[in-house]
Formats: sequence, structure tokens, C-alpha cells
Amino acid sequence: MKIQERTGAGGGRSSVPAQPMTGERLPAPPRERKPALAALAVLLILVGALGATMLVLRAGDRIEVVKVTADIPAGGSVSKANTASVLVAADDGIDYIPWEQLNGLMKLKAVSAIPAGVVPVGQMFTGETGLVAGQAIVGLSLKEGQYPSGLKQGDLVAAYRVSSTGTGAGSSTGSSDSSSSGAGTSLIVDKAKVSNDVQQLKDSDVISSTNLPVTLTVDSTKAAELAQAAAAGQVALVLIPSS
Repeated sequence: MKIQERTGAGGGRSSVPAQPMTGERLPAPPRERKPALAALAVLLILVGALGATMLVLRAGDRIEVVKVTADIPAGGSVSKANTASVLVAADDGIDYIPWEQLNGLMKLKAVSAIPAGVVPVGQMFTGETGLVAGQAIVGLSLKEGQYPSGLKQGDLVAAYRVSSTGTGAGSSTGSSDSSSSGAGTSLIVDKAKVSNDVQQLKDSDVISSTNLPVTLTVDSTKAAELAQAAAAGQVALVLIPSS
């Protein structure tokens, strides 16, 4: 009887399944894996890292070359006064001039005018003198007062013969005739070009107690007279407009 009562009590229970408790989350379905997208992401990361590495390596591959810091006229030369060293990215397609070759570059002439700020290449210079037919180069040794201040390479000047004493006869007789006493001036060359780097020489200690060497490119017909006057110390230069 007891067994039956228990069975009957169980039989009175509802057969409807119990409802889930309010607030419980249903189990999420498993995520679908996409190995192709994951591989692509890894590849992009590797490519980016490789590109950054190449940029760093390329930025570090730099060389020291010559840079022009002051205008150089056609036929002029570089010097320590008008150049400086600068670092640039190495490029086999550009004929940069290494800084250690500056001394050799000083012996060459500019094919055309080179403005300040330019990083020159080898094709801008030549070993030729740049003289044309009918021209000559004359070297002068001038004292202060025989050349204008600020004289520099590429300037145009006129050369005069000057004399502060008269003839021997005039000096002994005390004649006041201007043709035999007093200063005399005559034009030797109306237009000559300064060929050497005068400013570099003035800034150096080599000529601190000597005359200033100035090299002029002149008409060949005037070279002998100019050289003769220079040997006698009777040359004075006057700066003239370049145009």
C-alpha cells in the first residue's frame, strides 16, 4: 500500500517540461574559423614591417658630399670658403662629388655659373682653362689701395696704369708742368675678369703680410702692357658693372 501511494503521488505531477528560468542565456553557436583572413592579416603585418625596415636602412645609407655656399661664376673654382659638406642619400644615378675630393675639385673650373645652395655634380666642372681665342691670363700682385674692397671671383674690372712721380728732369728742375710732374693715369684694359678666388686668399693667413694675388682674364693684345705695369707696381683696378 505504501508503494502504491508513492506511485500515485508521482503520477499526479504535471508532464509539461519545466520552463527555463528567466534571464538565462542560450548557449552561443560555435564561431566559424576563417584561416584565409587570418593568413592575410599576418601577411600584411609582415609586409608593413619589411617596408619600415627598408626605409630605416635606406635613410641610414647616406654620404658626405660637396655643397656650394656662395655663387660661383662661370670659369670659377670651388674653395673651402664657398663650400660646405652635406649628407645626402646615396644614389648611383647621381654623380655627387664626395667631400674628401674637395682639394682635387679646386683645380677644376665651373662650366657655367653655380648659385649658392646647390649640391653640384661632376658634370658641372671641367679641367679646361675656359680661355677662348684672343684671351690671355695675367697675374697681378697688388697692395691695398690698388684694388677695390670686396673684390671677388667673377667681377669685371678696368685696369689703369698709375704713377705718383714724374720724370727725372721734371723732378730736378721743380717744373710745375703736369706732363713732367705729379700723378699720371692711363687706361690699360677697359674690361677684365677676375679669375681666381680673391676672397679666399684675403681670408687666409698666407698673404697676411704680402700683396694680394689677383688673376685677370684679358684681351691678349693688352696682356703685355698690363704685365709690364704690374711688374712696376703701377696697376690699379676699378670695379665696373657686369652688364
